[in-house]
Amino acid sequence: MSADKITSNAANLQVIYEDNHLIAVNKRVGDIVQGDKTGDLPLSEHVKDYIKKEYNKPGDVFLGVIHRLDRPTSGVVVFARTSKALSRMNRLFAEKETEKIYWAIVKNQPKNKIDTLVNWLKRNHKQNKSYAYPSEIPDSKRAELDYSVLKELDRYTLLEINLKTGRHHQIRAQLAAIGCPIKGDLKYGFDRSNPDGGIHLHARKLSFNHPVKKEPLNLIAAPPADPLWNACL
Repeated sequence: MSADKITSNAANLQVIYEDNHLIAVNKRVGDIVQGDKTGDLPLSEHVKDYIKKEYNKPGDVFLGVIHRLDRPTSGVVVFARTSKALSRMNRLFAEKETEKIYWAIVKNQPKNKIDTLVNWLKRNHKQNKSYAYPSEIPDSKRAELDYSVLKELDRYTLLEINLKTGRHHQIRAQLAAIGCPIKGDLKYGFDRSNPDGGIHLHARKLSFNHPVKKEPLNLIAAPPADPLWNACL
């Protein structure tokens, strides 16, 4: 990929927080957080390019990938700018000392306005898909989330989700299991794809104590500007 293309993507970054230790961006639908077999330039490289140009950094820029979002989703992604911040953030995530809030626009209305979903998820690597079961089966992992209805539209419902565990495709699989697939999510039962190939799942907020400053940090990302998201705001 050309340097011009990299610069263009870096210039279009939606940076929502940055200091000497961390940088957080609002990931767009279709971006990959870290390099994969597709060979597409990942978001991490665009962020490095932004830092290099913004701060006139010579040589290589350090950037640590802390967590990921699925390619079709949007929202908050935070990276570490130092090795100290990376190790401390990895510990925060491993010890579940973060709060992850998502928004999802789903088909149908769930039976309950507020509920906790607990399933056992089993991943099928060949299909790149997870299946939700009501009780434990071999090779499954416990998955838990809380949700509440934020808004009811004519054909869709906006849910706010507090993610308690971080399993593969967890929100997508658990919402599909209660008959509420996410808009555009063909893999989990929605009837048609979105024009941009994404799904209406957005990492709205990520909260934690700053790994160096030890102060509460709430990172909030605006959802993509499309008519359906706009109708929910």
